[in-house]
Amino acid sequence: MPKNVADHPAEPLDGIGPQELGGEAPAALGPEVDDRPGHPPLRRPMHGRVVSVEPLSAAIHGNHLYAASHGPDRERLWRYLPERPFSSREAFLECLAEWERSADPLFFAIVDNLSRTAVGMAAYLRFELAHRSIEVGQILYSAALQRTRGATEAMYLMARGAFEEMGNRRYEWKCDALNQPSRRAALRLGFRFEGVFRQHRIVKGRNRDTAWYSMLDSEWPERRTAFEFWLQESNFDSGGRQKRSLAVMNRCAQTAAASAPDRTDADRP
Repeated sequence: MPKNVADHPAEPLDGIGPQELGGEAPAALGPEVDDRPGHPPLRRPMHGRVVSVEPLSAAIHGNHLYAASHGPDRERLWRYLPERPFSSREAFLECLAEWERSADPLFFAIVDNLSRTAVGMAAYLRFELAHRSIEVGQILYSAALQRTRGATEAMYLMARGAFEEMGNRRYEWKCDALNQPSRRAALRLGFRFEGVFRQHRIVKGRNRDTAWYSMLDSEWPERRTAFEFWLQESNFDSGGRQKRSLAVMNRCAQTAAASAPDRTDADRP
């Protein structure tokens, strides 16, 4: 005969413990943090050796950006952005003027320091000052910028601004989960993959699952060191080829951090 239910000890149902059923359990809370708000990004240029990241201006940057983003590869450049390639220069400049006035996202042009030509765009967006969190996005790199020192330097300048000038705790990178070049770039730059939000957006009539990446203020000193080492002249040979890979440096740093033992209160002096 089957035993009476009362003969069985109480067991969690599908992993549901007593706390989910209304019983008492030890409270778990995150560590206390400085809860002062962060600072919003400023409309000011950030200068590097190879490129400068300048507040977007339709009058100053528009014609160069149109030429750089509406050549034979325009469909590929705009594939994962919310907008499609524009039908005319005038339509593009009109949209650029709206972006110039926008506060969030706050758009920047990426300008080659030698030619003074705008070769790309990026933006700070979704600033949450109370939580000291900000995202980098709306990134468009023309063929002239892709896979160059300037491409990496622009992202270094924006990350440095996010942490050191705005005081953020968290810096985000999000992209279409199918955008493999963007996903590889995030890891190379030192962001950590956090997961995929399924059916997160509808973009140009298509589903978008969004891959999330982040960099934290506690990680920034190590990421900054890697950026600055990679960008220095001595890291490149006479043909412009890198000697040490930024991706490898950041991957090694993340592996070391993941394997380090967690410190408990008992470990602390």
